[in-house]
Amino acid sequence: MRTCIGVALMHAAASGQHAFTVDADFPGGNLIVQRLDGDAVYVRQDLRDTKGDWFYWCFRVRGAAGRKLRFHFTGSNVLGVRGPAASIDGGATWAWLGRRTVRDKSFSFAFPEKAADVRFAFAPPYVEANLSAFLQRHARNTHLKVDTLCTSGKGRTVELLRLGKLDGQPDHRILLTSRHHACEMMASYALEGILAAVLASDADGQWFRRHCEFLVVPFADKDGVEDGDQGKNRKPRDHNRDYAGTSIHLEVAAIRKLVPAWARGRLRFALDLHCPYIRGSHNEVVYFVGGPSQAIWGRVKQFSRILEAGRTGSLPFHARNNLPFGKSWNTGKNYAQGKSCSRWTAEQPGIWLASSIEIPYANASGQPVTPASARALGRDLARALRLFLEEPKSGSHAEAAEPAEEWQEAENGAPARTVRAAVRRSEHFPSR
Repeated sequence: MRTCIGVALMHAAASGQHAFTVDADFPGGNLIVQRLDGDAVYVRQDLRDTKGDWFYWCFRVRGAAGRKLRFHFTGSNVLGVRGPAASIDGGATWAWLGRRTVRDKSFSFAFPEKAADVRFAFAPPYVEANLSAFLQRHARNTHLKVDTLCTSGKGRTVELLRLGKLDGQPDHRILLTSRHHACEMMASYALEGILAAVLASDADGQWFRRHCEFLVVPFADKDGVEDGDQGKNRKPRDHNRDYAGTSIHLEVAAIRKLVPAWARGRLRFALDLHCPYIRGSHNEVVYFVGGPSQAIWGRVKQFSRILEAGRTGSLPFHARNNLPFGKSWNTGKNYAQGKSCSRWTAEQPGIWLASSIEIPYANASGQPVTPASARALGRDLARALRLFLEEPKSGSHAEAAEPAEEWQEAENGAPARTVRAAVRRSEHFPSR
């Protein structure tokens, strides 16, 4: 959401029925409305300070109850593999519309008679309001402390969470970060799943609270999340390339100052959660991204085997899909602009595993990615983390891992038919 002219526009149209408005003037909103022609709306995503192209958009329509509209994107194809996500209750619940609503670079929607506020997005948004709802559900949990990392460049509070063993010396310290790229919202739902597992009353939650202290930065680009920015390839510097020299982003500078003082040599596990590109075989699987350290890569592979063997959620994970350093886009050239968060955490004293994970926006090996399935992946990650931390760690153990395999093509199933036309059948999935 931005209020300056040309960024968050509101338009009204009347075509013999009644006026309707299209705007992005709310947290996470992103759209430029170019023109309206009867029941056709011509729009494009707002790239703002993005270098090159990207694909995030999110907008609402009011006053269109009973009408059928078609939305035409005039730039690149920004409709994902399951079509747009839609909400008929003002953003409380979301569903994939499916590809059958899509034609080329446009999609259509028949507005229910009583739908006063309908929202559409590239994928289900996750902003401060979503995090606040999660924190409110756990407000009485004494093993969760909500703090402030810093104040953003636009004066917003940047949340910092501490949870797990908050009294005394923990055996392990764990750092979790998300939204270095503002648009990568499905990572936030997975992060919620991890946090919920740490706070749960079951055996895993109890173990974490006896042995581990977590430091969590849910929004590493808070202004970008709330403003609805792309975030990826931001000019003059991407948040996730700001971990060398003097950081220009306040959140990154605060992380670099806080983490070493907090960890005190006990940072064992650091995970930065991301989402990949819009579509394509390598972008429709869950995978870890490797760094130059072969010792750490061996532990990533160890963790991956645990995660694959113990998966209980619907989103498949196969260790063979992991991306070693030096393969595909994961080369030194990709980091020419600066150091990433995971490469910085890999340098911290005492670290066992530092990596980033890519969680698809809509399709993971043929299964639908939703807030619920992403949270379930988070719970699987938490369970794997406990087992990983309980296993012995040594240089010889890491070196015993088999050599890095070639990054293989993933199995790409067709989108599940059961989610098509989900809004029409009221098969919603909650976003908060």
